[in-house]
Amino acid sequence: MRCLHVLNGDATREVFDQAGISGEKTVWREMLCEGKTPATTDIQLFFEERAAYLQQQYGIDRDAYMRDLPETLRRLNEAATYDEIVLWFEFDLFCQVNLLFVLYYLDQLSVDLPPVSLVQLDRHPDVPGFRGMGMLKPEHLAPLLEQRVQLQPDDWQLALQAWEAYRHDDPQIVETLSSRSPRNLVYLGKALTAHLQRLPGTTNGLNAIEHFFLDRLTIGRLSEQALYYQFWNEMKIYGFGDFQLDVCIQRMQRAGVLERENNMVSITSLGKEVLAGEENYRSFASQENLWLGGIPLAHTPWRWDNDEGRVIHT
Repeated sequence: MRCLHVLNGDATREVFDQAGISGEKTVWREMLCEGKTPATTDIQLFFEERAAYLQQQYGIDRDAYMRDLPETLRRLNEAATYDEIVLWFEFDLFCQVNLLFVLYYLDQLSVDLPPVSLVQLDRHPDVPGFRGMGMLKPEHLAPLLEQRVQLQPDDWQLALQAWEAYRHDDPQIVETLSSRSPRNLVYLGKALTAHLQRLPGTTNGLNAIEHFFLDRLTIGRLSEQALYYQFWNEMKIYGFGDFQLDVCIQRMQRAGVLERENNMVSITSLGKEVLAGEENYRSFASQENLWLGGIPLAHTPWRWDNDEGRVIHT
């Protein structure tokens, strides 16, 4: 039996390589939950626009990005030659958005696909504080493989709808899909809600992540590492790594709501005023050319109302 395993990152690959599981593998390294996801159906153009955007906004080398893609896509392009495709993706927003795109990409191949299965989990009894498959031991993977679920037509339908919604500029479409109860995409709803909570808040313009950082800093200065560990423990639904958190902290620093010195982070007087709702974060933080999927933050009228737990139009 010829099987292709699509892994959610290099940390999982390191464990997978030691697990002795048969089949071929490829690693999905994109972070599609971050930045603009172009609405084009031209895949080559999609990645070219992504590469340009990521270089401009995140300093990711465009040429290196484009060099890494062909091998991953080549494996996916050969989908019809396998007997099964197994997707190893986690519960968090980072993984769930990548999963949506991989399913969209496979669907766009317009070939007779073999069974596509999903290995997914949000906890493991042997791993306290589980945050990702990279924390597992090699011997954990074979039992997880046995528990994989085969995606059914209704799973595919929801995944394709959710991907299109994610790259649309109307977050209410995402909100509607987040309440769906799919058979096997059991973590998608919570991940989509976490995505919506990255919209500016109605009270002070802070999104959920920015609010978390300022709130934790009200107790006093913290090292970046200590602040990040609190985030990973309490906001693991996002699945963000150091790189993404660094970018967020840098933006907040430029806005003047926090300060960094010798790897120590502290809230400023402006940050306290914003947190209290006396000032609006968007008055100080540039949103120019910042995107959440298909939503341009500089011009969007959409906000997240935390009290009502929903998206509203302002």
